[in-house]
Amino acid sequence: MSACCRRLTSPAAAVVHHIPLRTSSSSSSTNCLQVNHRKSWRRRDAVEVVLRSRRLLIEAAAAGGREEDVLKKKGKPPPRCCSLDRDAVVAGGGVDRRTEVVIATVATVVLGVGNRVLYKLALVPLKHYPFFLAQLATFGYVIVYFSILYLRYQAGKVTDEMLSLPKLPLIAIGLLEALAAASGMASGAVLPGAAIPILSQSFLVWQLGLSYIFLKRKYRFNQLFGCFLVAAGVVVTVASGSGPGSLMTTGLFWSILMIISFFLQAADTVMKEIIFLDAAKRLKGGSMDLFVVNSFGSAYQAVFICLLLPFLSNLWGIPFSQLPSYLKDGAACFLNTGAMLNRCNGAPLLPLLFVIVNMGFNISLLHLLKISSAVVSCLASTVSVPISVYFFTLPLPYLGVASSLPPGFVTGAIVLVAGLVIYLWTPASNSSSSPSLVN
Repeated sequence: MSACCRRLTSPAAAVVHHIPLRTSSSSSSTNCLQVNHRKSWRRRDAVEVVLRSRRLLIEAAAAGGREEDVLKKKGKPPPRCCSLDRDAVVAGGGVDRRTEVVIATVATVVLGVGNRVLYKLALVPLKHYPFFLAQLATFGYVIVYFSILYLRYQAGKVTDEMLSLPKLPLIAIGLLEALAAASGMASGAVLPGAAIPILSQSFLVWQLGLSYIFLKRKYRFNQLFGCFLVAAGVVVTVASGSGPGSLMTTGLFWSILMIISFFLQAADTVMKEIIFLDAAKRLKGGSMDLFVVNSFGSAYQAVFICLLLPFLSNLWGIPFSQLPSYLKDGAACFLNTGAMLNRCNGAPLLPLLFVIVNMGFNISLLHLLKISSAVVSCLASTVSVPISVYFFTLPLPYLGVASSLPPGFVTGAIVLVAGLVIYLWTPASNSSSSPSLVN
């Protein structure tokens, strides 16, 4: 972990040249360079330049101008400076790395619960304009994400190299998200509400399969069994309170279409993980900024949504010719003004809270995907489902009488937690070769 260098002497008093350094260990992240400037006819103060983990520290050090010459005459090697950089330990993937992933996972679960609950609350004032809320989120994110991207570019956190990376994968992300939204809307309008969370568990299966095919991930038996238990726990939790309504009453086609929607979403997340891995190679160990992926992915999604707008509006029962007036009334309801004054109680506070939390959830989910894997981010999102079910049993504002806790909730929660424990259990001998929570 330590790095050493030789002391060099240069006759130039005011010029510092870039000198390539080699460290004593391949795992070292600390480089130091000491340059003594002097003239042959008198002694001068030395200038010590220390390069350490992308930090440049320049210190004045009083040193004899002929000290190195004296050491050479005595046959002694030139002095070497050695140090242990704390950043190297932090970047090594130890406890700090595991803590970062755990914190990101908890944040994703919390924001996922808030996202589901606030979506239900936002539809109270906008119950007649859900399509407006969906388009507000889609096109609003483009403006917000690019504004944040511009600020991060000005601050130097986003570089020209990041922006110059190939855009074709980002176009593919936009297309996958637009198609997933279209197929999800089409099937969601027909399927019973309780069936959607159950069918959504196919998302985890798609994640495992696509990660195995395209990312060459190999999963141990305990990880596969743990994922199965997590999905089973969610199904038990949701299905126990589903009441009447069967998948067969709506036809098999719509169930298959919903499963295809989750396949497209799984492909989207795997594609994002591929982008991060490819960017690390192209940037020579650097990291792609989250908002580059979010901004361009949302922009291309908005483009494809515009192309699919006639089809999507008809899915919501809105003739395309009436779409402008529908959006106008939806905006008035969102702002709770004009003809919609006092008719959309809870707006614009509840819809704005949903948009903000949904944006935070998407950022948190992408951050977790970046530092872990697509499967871990999927598990974090899945865990939020039964917790959201529990929150709907509380007396939340605007929702009226709280629903009762499903009879199989505790059983499903126990199965889900057991699945997580089994998935996260990693034998010490294989902890570095398998895609667990911290890799």
